[in-house]
Amino acid sequence: MSTLLYALGRWSYRHGWRVLVAWLLLLGIAGGSAAIFMKGTDNSFSIPGTEAQAGLEQLSRSFPQASGTSAQLVVVAADGDSVADDPYKSEIEKAVSDLEDLDGVLAVTDPFNEMVSGLVSDDESAAIIRLQFDGQATDVTPETKDELHAISADLESALPDGSQVAIGGDLFSQSVPAISIIEAVGVLVALFVLIVTFRSLVVAWFPLVSALIGVALAISLILVSTAFASISSTTPLLAIMLGLAVGIDYALFIVARHQDQVRSGTEPEESAARATGTAGSAVVFAGVTVLIALIGLSFAGIPFLTTMGIAASVAVAIAVLVAVTLTPALLGFAKGRVVGWKRKRRHDARAEAAAAEEGEAVPSSRAAQAAPKARRGFAGWWVDGVTRHPIVTTIAVVLGLGLLAIPAASLRLALPNAGMQPTTSEARQAYDLTSEHFGPGFNGPLILTGTIVTSTDPLGLMEDLGKAVEKIDGVKAVALATPNQTADTGIVQLVPETAPDDPATADLVRELRAHHDEWLDKYGVDLKVTGFTAVAIDISDRLGAALLPFGIFVVGLSLVLLMIVFRSIWVPIKAAVGYLLSVAAAFGVIALVFEHGVGADLLHVAKTGPVISFMPIILMGVLFGLAMDYEVFLVSRMREDYVHKRRAQGGVDDRPTAVGAVRSGFRASARVVTAAAVIMFAVFAAFIPEGDTSIKPIALGLAVGIAIDAFLVRMTLVPAVMALLGAKAWWFPKWLDRALPHFDIEGEAVERELALADWPGEDSTAVVVAEDLEIAADDRALVRDVSLTLEPRESLIVTSPVAAEGRALLLAIAGRVAPTGGRLRVAGHLLPERSAWVRAHVGVALLWGAPDPLDELRQALKGRTSLVVVDGVDVLTLAQRTQAAGMLRDAASTALVIAAIDAATAQSLLADAGRPPATAIDLTRPSTLSPSEVTR
Repeated sequence: MSTLLYALGRWSYRHGWRVLVAWLLLLGIAGGSAAIFMKGTDNSFSIPGTEAQAGLEQLSRSFPQASGTSAQLVVVAADGDSVADDPYKSEIEKAVSDLEDLDGVLAVTDPFNEMVSGLVSDDESAAIIRLQFDGQATDVTPETKDELHAISADLESALPDGSQVAIGGDLFSQSVPAISIIEAVGVLVALFVLIVTFRSLVVAWFPLVSALIGVALAISLILVSTAFASISSTTPLLAIMLGLAVGIDYALFIVARHQDQVRSGTEPEESAARATGTAGSAVVFAGVTVLIALIGLSFAGIPFLTTMGIAASVAVAIAVLVAVTLTPALLGFAKGRVVGWKRKRRHDARAEAAAAEEGEAVPSSRAAQAAPKARRGFAGWWVDGVTRHPIVTTIAVVLGLGLLAIPAASLRLALPNAGMQPTTSEARQAYDLTSEHFGPGFNGPLILTGTIVTSTDPLGLMEDLGKAVEKIDGVKAVALATPNQTADTGIVQLVPETAPDDPATADLVRELRAHHDEWLDKYGVDLKVTGFTAVAIDISDRLGAALLPFGIFVVGLSLVLLMIVFRSIWVPIKAAVGYLLSVAAAFGVIALVFEHGVGADLLHVAKTGPVISFMPIILMGVLFGLAMDYEVFLVSRMREDYVHKRRAQGGVDDRPTAVGAVRSGFRASARVVTAAAVIMFAVFAAFIPEGDTSIKPIALGLAVGIAIDAFLVRMTLVPAVMALLGAKAWWFPKWLDRALPHFDIEGEAVERELALADWPGEDSTAVVVAEDLEIAADDRALVRDVSLTLEPRESLIVTSPVAAEGRALLLAIAGRVAPTGGRLRVAGHLLPERSAWVRAHVGVALLWGAPDPLDELRQALKGRTSLVVVDGVDVLTLAQRTQAAGMLRDAASTALVIAAIDAATAQSLLADAGRPPATAIDLTRPSTLSPSEVTR
């Protein structure tokens, strides 16, 4: 991975205009497609497989008048007036007549109809006109909504002064999130942080430009997808928030590494390639963790949440691609101007003392005067204090976050409704007026429906059912109990005593369902509890049930991924515990604000109470990926320093070495991680003040979670625990090391390739060069201490009484098996770093066990390969050997490596092919060979 990114970074640096134009062209195509094909977002929520959803589907088939979305006009008389008197009554009846003419309206309920009860308040101070539409909220056209508002305005103007008319109901229960100017503040803060971090106005724009192009492309693609799928209005906003934050941070990591390298004297083009190969590898890993976590949102089994996760993952994936391609391209435009202005340096005796404690070289006073040592800064003093008192630090952080998490126990979840909208919203005003004059439950009626086709007295049956339902605790009134026109389906509409998002309403739904069997036996009706309130409750329950498996998935994933990266047991466990502390504390802060009202006015929270149901699972998924970002960037530098210091000390593995690596690694990465965390915090926090009710708790949770995880967990708890563990932090069982794949997160492959760039020499023309090569499998060395050189057109014969040994060497040369020691370069590419390139240009013929050995050889020789490896020529019959010789004769310009048990057989085949005598190597007696040392 790192070598691929290294090559990609160099290419992008050299072809900056091509890369920039390509991304802008993609953005133009996606943006144009969005303008042409997008159909708008959808605010309806559904959850297949639940009783409430099944009930709605049944109603849509047999009782459409009760299945579609609804709206209502709440009319409140002036003080002392009665809505039952004129002009209220006559004007309401006129409005009812006008509403019946609206497109898509199935029925309008007159509150003064003798067949209807409950739509006029007990004190006659208010009345409700109820409308039933055909289809869901998304099926109601904007023109119909405009006409509805016009009728409402005409009604209010015709009534006496002091009266009120407000529109509400399910049709207006969901607000459409929108971007405001406040969100731009987060971008400005990010720009300021980038300027301070890079000390350059030019470089500071690079991460911002990369992120904005990536976000614009992601949003365009999401809007295009509305033509083919249902996308909630919250989805684009979440993608913007997440894509902007990670897009800036990912580019920041690469640019920061590049700037440090250029300042230390590396040539800009080489530095851009190295930064993309090293920091870019960490960016790819971090992006993959976020992608997996977001796609894991499908655990809940809720379509709109799965779509939301996929859309956000698209934004993250684009952010990664833009970071590793467009960022080095922009660096190519800047060339050497990325250094920025110089920071004032001064001599610091305390820094020297700390460096001496960690085993670093300390300059003499005279040398210090000639070249003053840079001060450590706050990061140095912070990590020194934390690692000197690791026990106190660990206890303080864990206890503090534990206390902050306590309010999370009171966190309540619900889908958003009009009661959560700002008080300036007409839907919120209608919600409050309905609660005031009719009771909170009137905003969320429930429906019981079932088939009554077998009943001989449908009217009497529904009347009896209505009376039975009315006796249930929590039911304020049964507004309707009637069969449909064909008398095959009945509904019971009831008004709860509590609001739609009140936990008591959810308990009522469960209580009604608990009577299912009783009513089935007594009345013969298979009743389902449904309605939009019941759907919201089912979604909240499903999401709550998904939290535990999703949490196990995320924590388990973090353990596995970090074990792959760091080859350690304790580092992943520490990271997972820290993540859980961050999530719990973030939940606690959300509960303090939205449940208990702490700081609610400051954050413009319209109403305290339940937060949106999918907040916890989204917060867990997104925060997991971001927390792993900080863990990787901090701890990978600590591990890198630990490995280097241990190697410099001849393998000494003691506590001072480990603690010194923690401190030096922290100082090297703290600046970038701090900048990244501040930027993410600013971007997320900017969505809080004026954010939509759906986004506000998510934005608050992410902002708080980022701040806690970055500054308290990763930059305080992590170095403290690492200091406590010492060298034990890097302990890893050998069997687990063999079982898990390797991921070069630290760019070791790039460093090795650069170190061996001049090997075996500038004048070398060899196709294959090996030095002290070793290949092992299952703790058994198959090949050991093999050195060889193979020039173009020449041949090498590998013999061994054990066929697996010869095959192992051939597959290593062909880039199919990774060497475990020594050096190997094939066709100019270093292995195993460039195995992908080698595999594409080396033919392989495995004759042992092949159904048609000659066809296997023929396929290997196809194309213009510079090298072909052939294993098992001993299996060829005499006739087959003659044909094989002809094939090899035609490939005279190709270098050959042949594995055989009998060297004479292979030499005979080469002689028949008219090729020069081959170099031979016996794996039972490895030696250094060159083409001039021919063994018969």
